[in-house]
Amino acid sequence: MSDAARRPPAGLDTSVPNVARMNDYFLGGKDNFAADRRAAEAVLAIAPEIRTMAREVQAFLGRAVRHLIERGVTQFIAIGTGLPSRHNVHQVAQSLDPAARVVYVTDDPLVFSHALALLATDPRTGAVRGDLLHPDELLADPGLRRLIDLERPVAILIASALQFIPDEDDPFKSVSLLRDSVAAGSHLVIAHAVFDTRPEAAGPLVDIYREVLGRSEDASRTRNQVLRFFDGMELVDPGLVYIRQWRPDNAFAAQRPEKMWTVAGIARKTEG
Repeated sequence: MSDAARRPPAGLDTSVPNVARMNDYFLGGKDNFAADRRAAEAVLAIAPEIRTMAREVQAFLGRAVRHLIERGVTQFIAIGTGLPSRHNVHQVAQSLDPAARVVYVTDDPLVFSHALALLATDPRTGAVRGDLLHPDELLADPGLRRLIDLERPVAILIASALQFIPDEDDPFKSVSLLRDSVAAGSHLVIAHAVFDTRPEAAGPLVDIYREVLGRSEDASRTRNQVLRFFDGMELVDPGLVYIRQWRPDNAFAAQRPEKMWTVAGIARKTEG
């Protein structure tokens, strides 16, 4: 189907590339437009492995949800979610525990409209408009509170969103406020691209995403900088590691972990 025939939501400017639609393109989806594809191809020209990295993030989320369900966590808040894919958080969680509840959080109108359509008949799953940088408003949202009981353990999933938020916006404070607002036994799940093994790619990629996001700041981080997001919590074994190393389904899947330069980890809140 051509871009002209696709009819995006009213008011959506498809001439401007969008991070969620670029990620959809990396994953082989069809909810993207020419501007998204051009920006995504510019990224792939620098780092062709990013297409595989996008799939690795999806696979990690599946493993993370399974781990949490096994430990009795049945509430999930997925912040900065992308466009729906084949293995969404609620599908994985509810395949293991049909009573699991999931709320997707996004400030992207296209992602929000797709999520509403996908979840229209699912009473245990919802979508709300919000973002990581306004945690108090997010946790007070009636749509979120309808499904999520903050007096019980909840898993907060932030897959990739943090890597686009510069230190100037103080995402560390936002994450700490989320941590302080949830019950003991809650978990924080993070995936974040880092440049420890690809320092030469940082500058060119940052330049592309600066233009896409209309920002001037550099949001790139190293593993040690990402580790700060887990302050005040107890990291679950094996800690913050390259994404292929986080409890892989088999030994083959963990080979050459540094080639997929996204780190991932889960931490548990031990005190109320």
